[in-house]
Amino acid sequence: MTMTMTMKRNLYSCALILGLLSASCSKDYLNRYPTDSPSSDTFLTNEDQLDMAVIGAYNTLYSNPSVAPLPFAFAIDYASDIAWERNTNDLQKLGGGLADVNNTFTSNYWSLLYAGISRCNAILDKANQLALVVPAEKLDTRISEVRFLRAYYYFYLNELFGGVPLITRTLNLSEANVPKSTKEEVNDFILNELDDITTKLPITISAENTGRISRGAALALASRAALFNKKWAKSVSAAKALMDLNHYELNPNFGELFTYSGENSKEIILATQYNKALDKIQGIPSQYLSRYLGGFSNKIPVQSLIDSYECTDGLSIDKSTLYNVNKPFENRDPRLAQTIVLPQSLLWGTVFETHPDSLRTWDYSSGSAVRVNNTDATNAYSTFSGFLWRKYTDELDRPDRTKSELNTILIRYAEVLLNYVEAKVELGEIDDSVYDAINEIRQRPNVNMPIITKGKSIDQMRSIVRKERKYELSGEGLRWFDIRRWGIAHEVMNGPLLGRIRNGWLSNPPEIDANGTPDYTNVRNKAEMRIIENRIFNKDRDYVWPIPRLETEVNTSLEQNNNY
Repeated sequence: MTMTMTMKRNLYSCALILGLLSASCSKDYLNRYPTDSPSSDTFLTNEDQLDMAVIGAYNTLYSNPSVAPLPFAFAIDYASDIAWERNTNDLQKLGGGLADVNNTFTSNYWSLLYAGISRCNAILDKANQLALVVPAEKLDTRISEVRFLRAYYYFYLNELFGGVPLITRTLNLSEANVPKSTKEEVNDFILNELDDITTKLPITISAENTGRISRGAALALASRAALFNKKWAKSVSAAKALMDLNHYELNPNFGELFTYSGENSKEIILATQYNKALDKIQGIPSQYLSRYLGGFSNKIPVQSLIDSYECTDGLSIDKSTLYNVNKPFENRDPRLAQTIVLPQSLLWGTVFETHPDSLRTWDYSSGSAVRVNNTDATNAYSTFSGFLWRKYTDELDRPDRTKSELNTILIRYAEVLLNYVEAKVELGEIDDSVYDAINEIRQRPNVNMPIITKGKSIDQMRSIVRKERKYELSGEGLRWFDIRRWGIAHEVMNGPLLGRIRNGWLSNPPEIDANGTPDYTNVRNKAEMRIIENRIFNKDRDYVWPIPRLETEVNTSLEQNNNY
């Protein structure tokens, strides 16, 4: 592994102390946004205590939703059109359109994000006192990190719930009834905070501080938050400012980004830092891997994602002469095979296959070919779609799939380039910089897809960038937001969710629309596709999550979202 123990240790050396300090922040107010904090007259009175408290503010980045041992930012994709949660739980209900005010998955997000905000507010409340005992330059940096984290947590609350109580200081219980601010008001707060702290954050993060917030992270979040709220000019300016830092670049190998060897890539702007020795771990491999390799295969990509990817000539599978219905994964965008474990491909030295007649498969992991029982064809809980995620399944985690210390990327440079392109397109400013940015991604050395030629209309470029986000960012927690921003969630989240034909392939390709969404109406053997579940989506309700029932009962000033 390229990440040294020292680099991964720094953000967590105070974890045990912080657990004690933050207990009162989360225990008593687990099911409502916190109105008190772990502060006291003797806490946060010196530099060491500031360092510990800031680490506590970072810890929410590593919080797992109640149904999944993976970072909260990633789990949201399983309530989108590209993926599915196999376990019968409240995340599955959310994706299926069956969420209500008692949904534990959504209430878990409300609680953990407000707990993070409470930790941030407790620190910011004492900024003036800390100025008397902490060197000014260090205090400015630490306070700016905390303000970024608070903005990051508010970003998720605001986008998921659509306007939330905006709490910027520690409240007394008598002040607990706080009404919702509008989505625009919360977004304006986020952008103003990021504008104010950007120049106070370092451009370069030293090795001993790896994982801390940089100037690039503030600019990238500003670009994302502005884009998601159709503030196109602001998104462009923030992305351009980050690009002009000349500090980030795309990793030449796309797939390497999601492995241990890619942890120090210059493409990564912000990532979680895991370390087994400090009990900082994530369990993504256990969720993603095949049954044969000891995984649960319970968080999976679906057929519509696979069919979205273009052929190597840059055309969709319904238009390309390179698409072969008998060999559907040949001549495809290389990111498909680097994102998804496809049938008959190798995963950790074994051939992955879900054809029901493939009762045996090949295992090459010992250095020689061995025939083994194929549990991915026989196990009742093997992947229901016929596909698995390849991202974040590094074979170095073979000894223990539940305790990975592979860092997870929260923001990377490719997303910023795509933010820039989309916002410029929506402004009607399709200049050379737009083509340069999107072609830089498509021309990544081990991707090498055809360039987008100049002269495209707004509608053409809108289609191109929407599809490019799907190819590039799938499985990284952004798809839920994309389909809502574009107003297509009610189209792509309604109807049957489909998996592969278990004993064959599609007889002919589906039609692919301008957003990269397949329509299987014309597929002659569509009836043979596996129906994973039948989803519903209420256009007048499901563009936001329900506010937890207990929150509206305790806080009488808090209005429930429409139709919940």
